[in-house]
Amino acid sequence: MEDNTSRFEKLLVKNGLKRTAPRLQVLEILSGRDSATSQPYLEQVMGKDADRVTLYRVLQAFEEKGIIHKVLDQQGTANYAICSDGCSAHEHHDEHVHFNCDNCHKIYCLDTVKIPALKVPAGFKVDRLNLIATGLCASCSDKVN
Repeated sequence: MEDNTSRFEKLLVKNGLKRTAPRLQVLEILSGRDSATSQPYLEQVMGKDADRVTLYRVLQAFEEKGIIHKVLDQQGTANYAICSDGCSAHEHHDEHVHFNCDNCHKIYCLDTVKIPALKVPAGFKVDRLNLIATGLCASCSDKVN
């Protein structure tokens, strides 16, 4: 079985990106979490391994290439999650519901809950669609009951 580093290196090559330590580290962190991850959290975890500008550029390149997608939390902070295999630089397929937990403030990609197609009036073109549900996640719901 292929280890994460090899898989991530292949992903970078496939997308025409150089293999750098910050890129590999961001992929490792994002893939190891069950919820979307904010840039401030990434900065904290990576410490001095990457400065803020480098991290911003890594996230921007990954989003442009369809490796990650961005979702805003309730405070307007950008959070990032790994895209599905069908995403590319030309097409994102992240038409799923994002869930913001009111208690723990994590953002989950509910990949199995698809956003239905949106019919818009003539002349309109939808580039991106985002549906955010709020409430209590499964873990927080268990604690309340």
